[in-house]
Amino acid sequence: MRFGIFYEHQMPRPWAPDAEEKLLNDALDQVEIADTSGIDYVWEVEHHFLEEYSHSSAPEVFLAAASQRTKNIRLGHGIVQIPPGFNHPARVAERIGTLDLISHGRVEFGTGESSSQAELGAFGVDRESKRAQWEESIDAITRMFVEEPFAGYDGRWISMPPRSVLPKPKQKPHPPLWVACSRRETILMAARHGIGALTFAFIEPEQAKEWADEYYSLISSDECMPAGFAVNPNFAVVLPMMCHKDEQTAIERGIDGAHFFGYSLAHYYVFGDHAPGVTNVWEEFLAKRADYGFAREIINADDGPLGVKILEQGFGSLRGAIGTPEQITDLVQRYQDAGVDQMIFVSQAGPNRHEHICESLELFGKKVVPKFAEGR
Repeated sequence: MRFGIFYEHQMPRPWAPDAEEKLLNDALDQVEIADTSGIDYVWEVEHHFLEEYSHSSAPEVFLAAASQRTKNIRLGHGIVQIPPGFNHPARVAERIGTLDLISHGRVEFGTGESSSQAELGAFGVDRESKRAQWEESIDAITRMFVEEPFAGYDGRWISMPPRSVLPKPKQKPHPPLWVACSRRETILMAARHGIGALTFAFIEPEQAKEWADEYYSLISSDECMPAGFAVNPNFAVVLPMMCHKDEQTAIERGIDGAHFFGYSLAHYYVFGDHAPGVTNVWEEFLAKRADYGFAREIINADDGPLGVKILEQGFGSLRGAIGTPEQITDLVQRYQDAGVDQMIFVSQAGPNRHEHICESLELFGKKVVPKFAEGR
C-alpha cells in the first residue's frame, strides 16, 4: 500500500482578500509535512472556473513549488486535462519534462478529459468527442517524450510538423501514466491502455475489490495495448481523511469538509445551477446538505468500521478515513486486502482548518504509515 494526499484547493465563501494566497501557501506547508511523514504522493488537480470547489487552475506551478520544498514525495498531476482545447500536447510535454527534471524524476503524469460543462464550454471542447481527443493527445504526448526529434502528427484534432520537443523527462521512457476514473467503464479503459487508475468514485473496499480484480485481469491480458511506452499497473482510491486520537474530535474537524467536498462536486457535475460570480455554493450546502444525504447528525462516533457509508437515498454521507489511527489502520488494511495499491486522502476540503490538517498528517505518519511499511 502507498499513500497520497489530494488537492482541489477548495475555498468556500466568503473570501478574504488574501484567501487564495494563504490557501496555496498553507497547502505547501502541508505537503512538506506529508513528505517528512512518509506519505508517498501528492496529487494536484487541474480545474478551471469551478468557484469554491477548486481553485487549482495551474497545478504545474504548485507542484514545481512543492518539488523545491520536498525530497521524496512523488508529484502527481491528478490530472492534466489533455484534449487540445485545454492544453496543446507540446505544451504539456514541455511542462511535464521540466517538472520531472527539477524534481529529480518524481513526476506522475495523470491525465483526463473533464466532464464539467463550465470547463468544456469555455474551452470549446466537444463533449461527444472528448474521449477520442484524449486518446489522440496521450499518443502524441508520449511520442514527444521519446522521439528525437518528434516526427510530427497529422490527426483529427492535432496537427503539428516535426519539431524537437524539449526538455525530455528524467524518467525513461516517460513518467508513469494515469487516468482519472469515476466509473467502472473508465477503469476498464485504463487497464486496456496499460495506465494507472485514479478512482474518484468513493467506493467501499468490497466494491474496490471487484473493480481492482477486473482491472488487473485486463491489464495482464492480451487486451492491454499500452497507450505510452511503459505500463503502469496501479489502482488508487480517493477518500476524505482526518486523523485524531479521539474519534469525536476527528469527526468535528473533518466531516464538514468531507461533506462539502461531495456536495460541491455534485453541484458542478450533477445538479447545480451555477451563475458565475453569483452562486454561493457554501450557503447552498448549509441550507440543502440534509436534502442530499449530508446531514451532520448522520455521522456518529462508535458507528462501526470506517467507510464511505453510502445511504439508500441521496448522494451519500462521506466519512471515509475520518477517525482514530486505529480505525484508519483497519480501513487501510481492508483496502489493501481488496487489491488497492494506493489510498489518496482528501484533507484540505471545505472549511477544514490548516492546523488540524497538519496535526492529522503528522499523527497519520507516526501511527498508520509504519504499519504498512514492511515489505515495501
